[in-house]
Amino acid sequence: MIRTIGLAIAFSPTAERMLTEAAAIAQQFNARLVLIHVGEHGEKEDLMLDLLLKNRNLSKDSVTIRWEKGEAARSILNACAREKVDLLIAGALKKENLLQYYLGTIARHIMRRAKCSVLLLTQPSLDPEGFKNVVVNAEDNIGAEEAVSLACQFSKKDGGTWVHVLRELKMYGLAMSASSQSSEDEYEKIRQGLIKDEVEKVERLVQKISHENLRINIKVVSGKSGFELAQFARRKQADLLVVEAPPRRFWFLDRVFTHDHEYIFADLPSSLLIVQSRREEDNV
Repeated sequence: MIRTIGLAIAFSPTAERMLTEAAAIAQQFNARLVLIHVGEHGEKEDLMLDLLLKNRNLSKDSVTIRWEKGEAARSILNACAREKVDLLIAGALKKENLLQYYLGTIARHIMRRAKCSVLLLTQPSLDPEGFKNVVVNAEDNIGAEEAVSLACQFSKKDGGTWVHVLRELKMYGLAMSASSQSSEDEYEKIRQGLIKDEVEKVERLVQKISHENLRINIKVVSGKSGFELAQFARRKQADLLVVEAPPRRFWFLDRVFTHDHEYIFADLPSSLLIVQSRREEDNV
């Protein structure tokens, strides 16, 4: 599924850590690694990149390097398209301030426009340990299986890793099932039945996916799914949150109505993997 990985790299204090994380993930998936830098390119930049690669025991022959100019997010995504990148890795601030929220960050623009999956790292490390506590959203969409599958693939297979699969209990379904004449006991019985149905749907989905040595926890939540996801990930001290990319046909409406992802992105509870379903791409 992931054959080519792109890394949006800048000569910043986190550059070496980002490169280390990207190289580790590329090795895990046996994928080609493409480094994408937007900005000036001269002898100075060549030397800086050579040093970064040398510090991580990487050679120029082991990676593809793209030097780009122009508006950062657009240039990065254009390079991803040309290199057929399946997963783009970028850095992200764990919490945005008010100015950044309204002006938008490079990471936010990438999240909205990317045609590939995107991994936003909040705390890259020089000694990556993998993700040991993963939360994944699994709604009744065409990309749910792909999202859960990637969550399991990114999880560290050490026998102690949790993958928490969340699904939203649709309140309108509960309201339709329970009439105004229902007693509290009847209402609760209907609610528990709907929760059981949702859990069984997730169980059937998980059975299709390889998840050896992973502990699976299925949780049904109610309320605004983006907000609930972020809160649950925070409570579980997750190191990775996995969500499906919003369908592109809704992007225009997102400018007017806040999408669930905005709740997550404004205050990231952890690193974030946004899964772009291949089937969704086929429908665009």
